[in-house]
Amino acid sequence: MKRLLVFKDSQAAGAGVLRTALAGRPEPFAADVTVGTRVPSSRSPEEQFRYVLVRKDGDAPHSSMAMSRVLLRVTAWHEDADQAHDLAMLCQGLLVCHDGSVLSAVRPNGGPLPGTDPDSGVDLSTFTVRVNVRADVLE
Repeated sequence: MKRLLVFKDSQAAGAGVLRTALAGRPEPFAADVTVGTRVPSSRSPEEQFRYVLVRKDGDAPHSSMAMSRVLLRVTAWHEDADQAHDLAMLCQGLLVCHDGSVLSAVRPNGGPLPGTDPDSGVDLSTFTVRVNVRADVLE
């Protein structure tokens, strides 16, 4: 009988890694940042909106099903374009230097690229990373 294998939730894992790593960072642009996996409904510049979104854009399970290579997209909103970029760069670095206990072999894929939220006009910066996610064996 084949083993039942499922992959960990890479999106939630990426958000968890960043939430933990950003806590207590000394950089002023990293203060009071919220990390999540859904775009907030309220993104007003008047609220000094500081948010990091982690989304899974795709995955490619290995034929052995031992691991999957996942593409994570991270978007950072901030008060201005420079701080959005700086926050995105910091997040990318924090993911790449992660110890591998949750996500392994994190590698930059593209970005950070600047942008503007089309609904609110808030500055943002987006990048992608490729990560390996191990499978769990279920009984």
